Amino acid sequence: MKFHKLFGAEGLPVFQNKMYVEQQEAINCPKGNIELVQNHQTGLIYNAAFDPKSLEYDKDYQNEQAHSNVFKNHLEDVKLIINKYFKDRTAIEVGCGKGYFLEFLNQAGYEVTGVDPAYEGNNPAIIREYFDESLELSSRNIVLRHVLEHIVDPFVFLSSIAEANHGEGLIYIEVPCLDWICEHKAWFDIFYEHVNYFRLVDFQRMFGRIYESGHVFGGQYLYVVADLASLKIPVCSSDDIFNLPPDFMSGIKEACSLANGSKNVVWGGASKGVIFSLYMQRNNIIVDYLIDINPAKQGKYVGVTGLKVLSPKNVISELKTGNNIFVMNSNYLEEIMALSDNKFNYIKVD
Repeated sequence: MKFHKLFGAEGLPVFQNKMYVEQQEAINCPKGNIELVQNHQTGLIYNAAFDPKSLEYDKDYQNEQAHSNVFKNHLEDVKLIINKYFKDRTAIEVGCGKGYFLEFLNQAGYEVTGVDPAYEGNNPAIIREYFDESLELSSRNIVLRHVLEHIVDPFVFLSSIAEANHGEGLIYIEVPCLDWICEHKAWFDIFYEHVNYFRLVDFQRMFGRIYESGHVFGGQYLYVVADLASLKIPVCSSDDIFNLPPDFMSGIKEACSLANGSKNVVWGGASKGVIFSLYMQRNNIIVDYLIDINPAKQGKYVGVTGLKVLSPKNVISELKTGNNIFVMNSNYLEEIMALSDNKFNYIKVD
């Protein structure tokens, strides 16, 4: 199998969104390496050093973003896309997380069955397991949001969904966009949990019929609405040789130069913030505070750095006007400024 290497990193937490009760447990958490490659046969881009046995999703995995009104607006956009194509108001959401989007669709009149081992609630329509054909679930409509980037062999996984669904039906897929990562030199968006990094062309090779495709959430995510019956093995064209920009990691030096001795706050205790803080720490920059508005993260620690996640209220009173707040996702900038009285130095990392 021919491939070429795009990027490498060592000693990253295998989970960015797993929360730890004890700081030392977080520091000593399982770690993994990244060897990002492009497969010349399929064109797909993935971490060749990934070991699926290192990950086990459970109740300590916290990645719900819907505490933010900005993200809720994004989910409204997704619902509008789904409404155009899911004529039968029943669906299966594979990898439904904590069930927020599933219940959001319920409120819009859908009857949705969810599957996710990390689910914590008591919704009887959600099965606390990994998706498998043995569950004998099928629907004319499948939702697959922010799951495929976590799967070792995405084509095989899609094939299993298609087979369970009798080779038919529509699927809405949403994943982070690699082209956006490149354009914004978002080095903090490459991490161990994400095995795969997708471009639109990857889905165009995997599906013969895509009814709609595009970008949402400020371009950070790409989506497709595709016909499962048209799923096919992706074949790379000879002219599709992908590479990251030569200055892809230049933002680390820039971020370190902006950390000018004042208090340094990272706002965003999810994947971006965890990786950003780790690289800052490795460049001898102290991150004084890590903020997240998700109550399930607050008071707990993130992997490797051992930073404690705090609420905005806990941190803002400790800061002085002009202190740095590194905003991990500029989609949330206005929301963050409003929550912090607009009196700090806001640095948009992306």
